[in-house]
Amino acid sequence: MNTAEFIDNLTNGDYDETLKMLYGSDENVIAAQKKRYRNAAERFAEIFPERMDISVFSAPGRTEVGGNHTDHQHGCVLAAAVNLDVIAIVSFHNDGVIRLHSAGYPQDIVDLSDLSPQTEEQGKSASLIRGVVSRFRDMGVAVGGFDAYTTSDVLGGSGLSSSAAFEVLVGTVIDQHYNAGKAGAVEIAKIGQYAENVYFGKKSGLMDQMVSSVGSFVYIDFEDTDNPVIEKLSCKFEDAGYVLCITDTKGSHADLTEDYVSVPAEMSMIADKFDKSVLREVNEEEFYNALPSLRETCPDRAVLRAAHFFAENRRAELEAKALSENSFDEFLRLVRESGDSSAKWLQNLYSCRKPAEQGIPLGIFASERILDGKGASRVHGGGFAGTIQAFVPAEMKEVYQNEMNRIFGENSCHCLRIRPVGGIKIS
Repeated sequence: MNTAEFIDNLTNGDYDETLKMLYGSDENVIAAQKKRYRNAAERFAEIFPERMDISVFSAPGRTEVGGNHTDHQHGCVLAAAVNLDVIAIVSFHNDGVIRLHSAGYPQDIVDLSDLSPQTEEQGKSASLIRGVVSRFRDMGVAVGGFDAYTTSDVLGGSGLSSSAAFEVLVGTVIDQHYNAGKAGAVEIAKIGQYAENVYFGKKSGLMDQMVSSVGSFVYIDFEDTDNPVIEKLSCKFEDAGYVLCITDTKGSHADLTEDYVSVPAEMSMIADKFDKSVLREVNEEEFYNALPSLRETCPDRAVLRAAHFFAENRRAELEAKALSENSFDEFLRLVRESGDSSAKWLQNLYSCRKPAEQGIPLGIFASERILDGKGASRVHGGGFAGTIQAFVPAEMKEVYQNEMNRIFGENSCHCLRIRPVGGIKIS
C-alpha cells in the first residue's frame, strides 16, 4: 500500500472502527486522529520520497494506577494503557540501516552492522532502536532495515511513559514484519526494558513497557521478573461514572535523577540488611521486628519507604480485585490510601533539595478542593515533579478540567480513556 492509498482509505472510513477502538467514538476526536495520521503519512512521503510501500503502527502510553514504586522491588502493580500514543509510518527495505525521523527531532540513523552499545548514544532514541534490534538479533531474528516517521501525543515528562511507548513501537514494527509476530507482547516489553537499561542507560523496571505492550487495564505481579504474572482487567472508568484525568503541574524534572535513584536504592538498602536483593523477598513481620536495629544503620527515610512498599504491594492487588468486582467505591478508597502513603512514607511529592517547588502537592490540594470529597487524586508515576492523577465524577469533568487549567495553564489537564490494546499494526 502506498501513501496515497493509505490516505484514501483513511478518508473513506476504512480505519474508523480501529480508530474508535484506540481513541473513543467522539466524532471530533476521530476527525482529529484522521488528520494526524494523514499529516504523518504526508510528512513521511516528504522525508522518504523514494519509499512507496508503507505500513502503519501505534503503541500507547500508560498510566500507573496502583503500586507506586513497587515494580523495581519485584512487587505488584496496577496500570493501564491510555489513548495517547506514538504512531509510525514505516517502509521496509534491505539497506542494512534504520532511519527514523521523529517529529521535532533530528533523524536517527542506526547502522545494523554494529549493534553494540554506543556511548555517544546514551540517553538518545537511537540507543533504544539499536538495543531493540540487538535483542531480536540475539533471538535469531533476521532484522532488516526500515525508514520511519513517528509522531507522538504521549506527553513528555508526564509519567505516561513516552519512552516505553517508543520502545514498544519499534519492537512491534520488528516483530510484526521480521518475526511474524512470534515474540508477542510480553517479550516485546522485556526487549524494550533491555534496550532502556543496557543501551539508553536508565535502570527502569518493567511495568512501563509491559503495560504499553499488553494494553488495557493490567495487574502485574513481578515476583518472577522473567515470567511475570499478568492479568488483564476489563473495567472502564466511564462505566462507573468517572473520568481519569492527568494534570501537568509544570514542575521541572531537571536535576531530579538523585531523587529518583534514591527510592530503589534505599529500599534495596533495607532488603540488604536481610541478605535479600529486593524487598519482595523480605518477610514483612521480620522487617517490623527489626525496626530498632534498622534505625541504627539505615536512614529513617529508607525505613519508611520500605514500609510503604509492603503496604502498597498488598494495595495494588486489592485495587485490582475491587475493579474486577466493580466495587468502585472501595477502589477509590484504596487510591486515596495509596496517595496518602506516597506522600507520607514514600515521600515522592517533591524534592527535599527543592522544598519551595511543590507543584504536585499544590495540584492535589486543588483537586481535593474542587472534588470536595468525591473521587480521588494522588501523585502520578515516579513523582517529585510533574503530574497528578485524579478520578473525577463524569458530571464534574468540565469544572475540574477548567479549574486545573486555570491554575496550571492551558492544556495542563488531560482526560484520558483506557485503550484496550497495546502495540499494534494498523495497516
